[in-house]
Amino acid sequence: GWFYTLMAISTLLFDRAPFENCLVLGHVQDKDGLKMSKHKGNVVDPWSVLDKQGADAVRWYFCASSSPWLPTRFYPEGISEYQRKFIGTFWNTYAFYVLYADIDEFNPMNYKLEYDKLSQMDKWALSKLNTLIKDVDSLMQEYKVTESARLIQDFTDELSNWYIRRGRERYWAKGMEQDKINAYMTLYTCLVTLAKISAPFVPFMTEEIYQNLVTNLDKNAPESIHLCDFPVANEEWIDKKLEENMEIVLKIVTLGRACRNISNRKNRQVLAKAYVGTNLNLDEEYKNIIKEELNVKEIEFREDTSDFVSYNVKPNLKTVGPKYGAILPSISQMLKGGDGTAFVKELRANGIVTLEIGDAKIELKEEDLLIETTKSEKYVSSQEEGMVVVLDIELNDELIEEGFVRELISKIQNLRKDSGFEVQNHIEIYYSDNEKIEKIIANNLEQIADETLADKIAKGEGGEELDINGEKVKIKLVRLI
Repeated sequence: GWFYTLMAISTLLFDRAPFENCLVLGHVQDKDGLKMSKHKGNVVDPWSVLDKQGADAVRWYFCASSSPWLPTRFYPEGISEYQRKFIGTFWNTYAFYVLYADIDEFNPMNYKLEYDKLSQMDKWALSKLNTLIKDVDSLMQEYKVTESARLIQDFTDELSNWYIRRGRERYWAKGMEQDKINAYMTLYTCLVTLAKISAPFVPFMTEEIYQNLVTNLDKNAPESIHLCDFPVANEEWIDKKLEENMEIVLKIVTLGRACRNISNRKNRQVLAKAYVGTNLNLDEEYKNIIKEELNVKEIEFREDTSDFVSYNVKPNLKTVGPKYGAILPSISQMLKGGDGTAFVKELRANGIVTLEIGDAKIELKEEDLLIETTKSEKYVSSQEEGMVVVLDIELNDELIEEGFVRELISKIQNLRKDSGFEVQNHIEIYYSDNEKIEKIIANNLEQIADETLADKIAKGEGGEELDINGEKVKIKLVRLI
């Protein structure tokens, strides 16, 4: 009804349609893909969803889940999932900026984004942002709504879970040094631009973000985000090589974390070394990112990582038996007692494994051998699409202590949060009831104090019992300012 009413009014008043193009929703189905009907009892009351999850969430779901004009399965749980992935992530990223900008009384109108002074991570974020502007602009010209929404969602995820997570300590720095200005201005630029890009999809949330970040500070800005022009990409800030290299970094980090999961080594446990098996190489800046993310002291790129994988090699009875029946036990014994990794290397280099048994020279091809990878106590590996990451998981006393320090700092930070302390509050820390942890604290006072904003760390009484890698210790926090 509303469609024809609009057409009639517009034609009567302006002698033309009220729009250039109109995207119309397809059939709305239930979660099982069935047509909704009161008779079946599978109707979802739209107002219950709008009141609980909001109009933005519903609008975003129809845009991001599938092309709006196709049949769409509509159910509250599905809306919640898409709401969490994008709307929740975007809002939390915005809230992070507001929290620290308020603490520092940071006003972006008083600063400029100076590209030449930015870090590699800042330049990466801006490159991804401007690539997003180009791609969404191009896709929307062709009414590819869902493809655009998913690109926006992916960028928001990377902004939150990669850019901010990696650089959150930059916002904790004292004063307003250049690197902190860079962090604030890069994030501010990303948030305002992302709001403008996603305004057609989530008009209410983006308006609120725009009002707070722009019109609240710049009285000359358009009074609404919906009166702003769509962003135009800055081609000079798009660095495809930087984006490609960061993709490699992300892939290595993902494989390295898989290694930690396999070996049950916590992320906070420092490890000695990581090896990356690839014919690619990266600059030192990228390697430092990987070291920090995987919490390893060293990283080495090398084409061959076979040294770190151990193998058991056995004869394939189906092929070796008919050929060498009488000496099969000797072949089996020699393969079992030999260096499995050396046999595999020989096989890959020459296509055969050669054994000398008495006067006989035995040549075994790949089909003659059963090769099994064995679990190593020192190394664990993970691989995907031609790339291998190997972690040295062997621990010594120094690494174990560093792991305890990381775990202790994490538990103290959680205790700060649970106690209702603000991020800028300084504290005093008192510890008791565990000699091992007391010695570790004494050896690492400066690091613990710096990362927890502790003006004093001393032995005391009482507090909450914390489990630090199996060691129980009492920790008491006192808020100062």
